[in-house]
Amino acid sequence: MSREDVELVRRAYAHTQATGQVYAERFAPGFVWDMSNYEGWPEQQRYEGADGAQRFLDDWTGAWDDWELEIQEIYGAGDKAVVVVHQRGRARTTGMALDMRFAQVWTIRDGRFTRMDMYSDPSDALKALGLES
Repeated sequence: MSREDVELVRRAYAHTQATGQVYAERFAPGFVWDMSNYEGWPEQQRYEGADGAQRFLDDWTGAWDDWELEIQEIYGAGDKAVVVVHQRGRARTTGMALDMRFAQVWTIRDGRFTRMDMYSDPSDALKALGLES
């Protein structure tokens, strides 16, 4: 993974944290946000395009007060970046605290995001890319 791709990933997370919006200008046509590897996600949906990703983000972040996310680590493997994320917030309806760690695997081609796969366990994401045994 190139230094430019790592910086692209960092910019995308900073953009989302600051604006609540996905970094749509860097999403390739046909972008897919895939939740099928996220254990415990009830519907294991796939979201298509930047609009689909934004709908997911709006639904998710709309449920939380003081929502924030922080990159803990980035691992590169070819055209993919495994991003280990720490997320916090408080449920609007119940006041329940959210404090979770997960991984997102971004596929980057020609400076654009083509795919993102979510994993509830960061080690599963690393194993999927052969970065951990």
